[in-house]
Amino acid sequence: MSVLQATRERRITTLSGYAMLLVPPLCVVGGLAAIGLLGTGHEAIGGLMLLLSISLFILTLAGFYLIQPNQAAAILLFGDYKGTDRTPGLRWVLPWLTRQKISVRVHNVTSEKLKINDKRGNPVEIASNVVWRVTDTAQALFDVDDYKAFVEIQIESAVRAIGSRYPYDDFEHEEKTLRGDGDHVADELQAELQDRVALAGVTVDECRLTHLAYAPEIAQAMLRRQQAEAVIAARTRLVEGAVTMVELALDQLSAKNVVELDDERRAAMVSNLMVVLCGERDSQPVINTGTLYQ
Repeated sequence: MSVLQATRERRITTLSGYAMLLVPPLCVVGGLAAIGLLGTGHEAIGGLMLLLSISLFILTLAGFYLIQPNQAAAILLFGDYKGTDRTPGLRWVLPWLTRQKISVRVHNVTSEKLKINDKRGNPVEIASNVVWRVTDTAQALFDVDDYKAFVEIQIESAVRAIGSRYPYDDFEHEEKTLRGDGDHVADELQAELQDRVALAGVTVDECRLTHLAYAPEIAQAMLRRQQAEAVIAARTRLVEGAVTMVELALDQLSAKNVVELDDERRAAMVSNLMVVLCGERDSQPVINTGTLYQ
């Protein structure tokens, strides 16, 4: 299996078109002088001068081309790549050298919403915005068939690849997720895409996720799951804090000899404190005029 030989951009020296603008008027003057010789017995010389003036005039005009800012022109000789001209303004080359222009401006592409499966197999919708530009004109023109279509296809492939590496969300915070680690995912997406489009001489300047959501068919179920996991996580944190506060209260009561608590009184106090600290409603105090045992 043969390996594609990459075509690298190289610069070519061309002439200023403004200086070459002097040649057509000189050709006109030479043609008029040649016409004047036709009736003086020097028809051969006049005819030759007229032919040369017309030919030079046509060839000079055929060599002009214009390059706008952030635009380049690849110069070819009968299909053979000779170099790239990036000098803006009016330029001139020999007329048998063909010019193929290409934009090196920044491109901004927002991909369509793609439905993919995340790391846990849940279908999610994801879209991205990519900022890219051509940095090697030779590769963009000659190493791929259509560099713009190539970049768009690789954006979709990279988004699918990165989206399947991470779960949508993780309440336990044990791994990176698409929703919680957007900057990390964007950096990895940019690196993945850069590796894919390097063949086309393209540089990716920025990647960002513009849309991220569960697919409609599971959105409601996943919302209920998220709510349940959020409640469980909150309750777990609340119980952990309540246990710590109860332990601290008992230790300080014992250390300062505020009250002597046997096992039964200690259990009752722990129960009351846990109810007060973990209850969803405000506690209602009850004044006990007797004792714990009556």
